[in-house]
Amino acid sequence: MGFKDHFSTQAATYAAARPSYPPALFAFLADQVMANNNALDTALDVATGNGQAATGLAKHFRQVLACDASQAQIDNATPVPNITFSCAPADALPAADNSVDLVTVAQALHWFPLDAFYGEVRRVLKPGGLIATIAYGLHQFDDPAIDRIMNHLYSEVLGAYWPSERFHIEQGYRSLAFPFERLETPQFAMPAQWTLTSLEGYFTSWSATQRYIKQHGENPIPKAMATIADHWGQPDATRQSNFPLFIQLGRV
Repeated sequence: MGFKDHFSTQAATYAAARPSYPPALFAFLADQVMANNNALDTALDVATGNGQAATGLAKHFRQVLACDASQAQIDNATPVPNITFSCAPADALPAADNSVDLVTVAQALHWFPLDAFYGEVRRVLKPGGLIATIAYGLHQFDDPAIDRIMNHLYSEVLGAYWPSERFHIEQGYRSLAFPFERLETPQFAMPAQWTLTSLEGYFTSWSATQRYIKQHGENPIPKAMATIADHWGQPDATRQSNFPLFIQLGRV
């Protein structure tokens, strides 16, 4: 079946600009796999994009299968020896029955045909295997002035251009079905370091930005960045923000 592709056109920007998940998250997931009597043999990262989560998993699992419905995203992934990238949708996972110890979905569950995807998860997971869904919301700096500009960009300038599915991210996936035995997860910090250039790249990678540009023929990000620069300090300074991280962990 088809899929809503909001990122292929800016796949290279997406690869360069998106924040990294905390290493402690993947260490925790590996520990939970072992606690459920499965080996750290195979993890499957679905809608991998350019492989951000897959790379974190590769430090713990013998092999990682990483798939995405967008070939452009796969083409921008960084090669890692124990990661096999492939182009495949969420309702046709590239794994044999009962062959996977952990399935992960990072920042993508809200795009999936959930019933078909969950059926595939049950098919590929080993008995006692785990599924983890991960999402992060809008980050915040420690400077209220920068946050106000960013929130205005997100909600007022680009608000009408976000796909309706973005609501599920803002709700931390609480509004989506998750028909698995839930396991407790701790809170994880997800800090990110930014220069003005990298922050502009991140805003440009947003699907709402691309929709705005397509409709208006102009990019709203440089104007917002000029205002942020007034509050940034030294132009070459690096500043930190923190993302709210939402995690669901389930067992089949």
